[in-house]
Amino acid sequence: MEKVIYCLIVLLSLTGCGFKPLYSSGSDGRGVVASLSSIAIQETDTRAGQLVRNSLLSSIRPAGTAGDNLYKLVLNPEVTQSTLVDRSIPGIKRMRLRLTVTYQLMETASGAEVSSGKTFSAVSYDIIREPVADLQAEANATSRAAKEVASDIHTRLAAYMASYGT
Repeated sequence: MEKVIYCLIVLLSLTGCGFKPLYSSGSDGRGVVASLSSIAIQETDTRAGQLVRNSLLSSIRPAGTAGDNLYKLVLNPEVTQSTLVDRSIPGIKRMRLRLTVTYQLMETASGAEVSSGKTFSAVSYDIIREPVADLQAEANATSRAAKEVASDIHTRLAAYMASYGT
């Protein structure tokens, strides 16, 4: 019986703490999902940037859910690669691909920056000196890094929209 009373007290205290789920509707009836769908994402000129953009588009503006373009998201991706392990005898290299993306969220009407940040992902892959396999391994690493970065940016944008967005 004591445990039930304790649980009730904890549950009742949570109702007054101001906790609100991230994807709930706002006080104006617009939720985070609707706010996110009002973000237009600028195209980039790199493959990694396009992968990040595509992943963001599929998560925040799925087909048929795009709203008015109240915001514009500008992505600035940078890819660097470094060798982790180089074994010349078996001819295998372990590579690290690091994708760093700086982003800015701007209001379309005023052009003012409302949120910005920088995020990165570091993934590794093997070079086995087989041209097709090496290209596929690098492409796969780039894709994995882009998905991780896009997921982080999506979470940051959702948090911004829950706190300050329309």
